[in-house]
Amino acid sequence: MSPDLSMPRTLAADLSRYADMAPSPVRLSGWVHRRRRLSGLAFLLVRDRSGNAQVVVKDPAVLAELDGLTEETTVDVVGTTSANPQAPGGVEIIDPALTPLTTPAATSPVEVWRPRISAGLPTMLDSAAVTWRHPRQKAKWQLAAASMHGFRRTLESQSFTEIQTPKLVQSATESGANVFAVDYFGKQAYLAQSPQFYKQMCVGIFERVFEVGPVFRAEPHDTVRHLAEYVSLDVELGFIADHRDVAATLRDVLAGMVETIYERAAGAVDLLGVDVPTVPASLPTVHFQKALEIVGAPQDEPDLAPAHERALGQWARDQHGSDFLVVEGYPLAKRAFYTSPQPDDSRWSNSFDLLFRGLELVTGGQRLHRYDDYVAALAQRGETLGPYEEYLQTFRHGMPPHGGFAIGLERWTARLIEAENIREVTLFPRDLHRLAP
Repeated sequence: MSPDLSMPRTLAADLSRYADMAPSPVRLSGWVHRRRRLSGLAFLLVRDRSGNAQVVVKDPAVLAELDGLTEETTVDVVGTTSANPQAPGGVEIIDPALTPLTTPAATSPVEVWRPRISAGLPTMLDSAAVTWRHPRQKAKWQLAAASMHGFRRTLESQSFTEIQTPKLVQSATESGANVFAVDYFGKQAYLAQSPQFYKQMCVGIFERVFEVGPVFRAEPHDTVRHLAEYVSLDVELGFIADHRDVAATLRDVLAGMVETIYERAAGAVDLLGVDVPTVPASLPTVHFQKALEIVGAPQDEPDLAPAHERALGQWARDQHGSDFLVVEGYPLAKRAFYTSPQPDDSRWSNSFDLLFRGLELVTGGQRLHRYDDYVAALAQRGETLGPYEEYLQTFRHGMPPHGGFAIGLERWTARLIEAENIREVTLFPRDLHRLAP
C-alpha cells in the first residue's frame, strides 16, 4: 500500500490536542521504535522528531505485516485517534493502515528503544548514525543546538553581525601551534585553527561580529577533553575600554544560552537530569596571581594546570556560589602575540580564561589595535612580519580598541551534562585515532 500523502502529517507530540476531541483520522510518519506483541493484538511505538506515538494493531492482516518489520524501519501510519491516558500524550492510534517506507531495517547496533544504551563509547562512535537516534543521545545535541541558538540570539540583540570566515588559510593563526597542512592547487595551505585574524579584520567593518563554525587543531592530544575538530562560538567587538567589557559580553552570552536551553530543550534537561547553571549578574573574577595563591601554586607558575582549575572551580562554588569563575591577567608571555598587556604592569595581560565547573571553557581578552604595537610584539618574540603581512595591514587603516572570546561548543555541552568524555556529546568526533564515520 502506498502512503496517503494527501493527508497532512501529524507529529507525535501534536496528538495530545486530540485528547478531548471526537475520534479523527490522522497520518503519522516515523520509525518503528518498539513493538510489543500480545495474543491477538500488538502495541507499536512510532518515533518521529517530536517523540513517540502509540499505535494499537488488531487487524490480522496488519499484524502479519507488522510481524515482518524490524525496529528502526521507517513507516507511514494512517489511523484514528482514541483517547487513552496511558498512551504518550493521552492519545493512541487505532484501526491503523501500515505502510513500510523501506525494506525492513537491518539489525541495529544498539537497541534504541531501551531507556539507556549499555554499549561502550567505541561502539557508540562507530555506529553514530544510529546510536544518535536514541532519545538520550538526541537530548545531548538538543542542548547544544539550543545553546547555539541562544548564543546567536543574544548577540544579534546587541547589534552583532554574523560572519563566516575562510577555513583554508595561508598561514597558521598562532606560530608554533600544530596545524593540518593541505594541498591547495599545488601550494601549501592550512585548515584554520581559529577565525581570530578574520574576525579582527571584520571589527574594522562591522564593529561587532560573531561566528559559529569549525576549527582544526593538529595537536596529538588523546584526552577526554580535546578534539582535532570542534565547533567554536567566536565573538569580537570594537570600541571597548578593556578586557572586562569583553567579559561582560561573555556573561550576557552565557545567560542567553542558559535561557534558551530552558525555552527550547526543557525536555532534554528533564530526560538527562541536567543541572543547568545559574549565570550570576556579574561573573566572579580573580587575578592570575590571586588564583595561584588560592591553589597554593608557586607565584612563578606560567599557567594553570587542570588540577588548579578544579580547585578554583571548588573555590568559586564555596566563596561565590557560582559555577563560573573568570581568571584575568595571565602572563603576557604565555598569551598570543596579539594580546594587549595590562597597562600598569606589562608582565600581565588584559586577557582571561573562564572556568566552568573547574574546567577552562573560554579564552578571551583585549587585542592590540595599533600597527606599531604588533611590530614590537612580534619582534620581541623573535618573529618576522612576513607571515602576518595581510593581517597586519588591517591595523594601518584605523582599528578601534577591541577584544573577543571563543567558546568550545562541545566542551560547554560536555560540562553541562557532566560527561566523562567530550566525544559523548560530539556528533562525529575527529581525534588522534578517528576519521570516520
